[in-house]
Amino acid sequence: MGILNVTPDSFYAETRISSEKDLIEKAAKMLEEEAGILDIGGYSSRPGASDITEEEEIKRVVPAIQQLVSHFPGIIISVDTFRSNVAKQAVEAGASIINDISAGELDTKMFETVASLKVPYIAMHMKGTPQNMVHQTQYENLLLEITNYFYNKLFKLHSLGITDIIIDPGFGFSKTREQSLHLLNNLEIFKTIEAPLLVGISRKSLIYKTLNTDSGNALNGTTALNTMAILKGASILRVHDVKEAVEIVKLTSEMQKGLSDNNQA
Repeated sequence: MGILNVTPDSFYAETRISSEKDLIEKAAKMLEEEAGILDIGGYSSRPGASDITEEEEIKRVVPAIQQLVSHFPGIIISVDTFRSNVAKQAVEAGASIINDISAGELDTKMFETVASLKVPYIAMHMKGTPQNMVHQTQYENLLLEITNYFYNKLFKLHSLGITDIIIDPGFGFSKTREQSLHLLNNLEIFKTIEAPLLVGISRKSLIYKTLNTDSGNALNGTTALNTMAILKGASILRVHDVKEAVEIVKLTSEMQKGLSDNNQA
């Protein structure tokens, strides 16, 4: 999943879109590098990001989706939003998946909207909002609380007839750097939940702060942790750098295939 941000303040500048030409060029590069999904976001969810109106988010997201669908017929687009009306208009414009950082917590109409649209839904774990989540990092048992959160969300979604669900543990969202690394180290716990697992750790502060660098120099760290994520059960990698992520998937797939063949020999 390649990240395209139609926002002026996303934490990694290279994926910010400045014009229609820029959007098409960045999307074309990601598709050439074999991105399976393009994730379009018009609301920056980095810690402490400024809030924007629903109208502004729609003005950013919907034209971008229309342009992508026009230039690249048949592509799969996910819309990164926690607002049900933005999700609805994005799907009507051509998006195929709703990627919700709040799993319905910030908009009570989101679940019924997903049910009516009949599209796949990505539910992420986060406490609070992007504006205050850095203060929402208290857990008695991090792994247990997050798994229970997803069991409860899936129960509610299934009751509405929504079954095409992907879960995202929400690295860096209402979690300290140490908590995020602990979560990654125990990622296989989510195999108990019958849903594909998305991991989004690309160039995040848990990487560059650990390495005493910045997001622009966090590709090697991202590759290392994405490899670990795939080996521990991730089905989808949400990334800024598609080529490197695709190579991880291909190499780990071949390695696991080789292990399976040896076990059967």
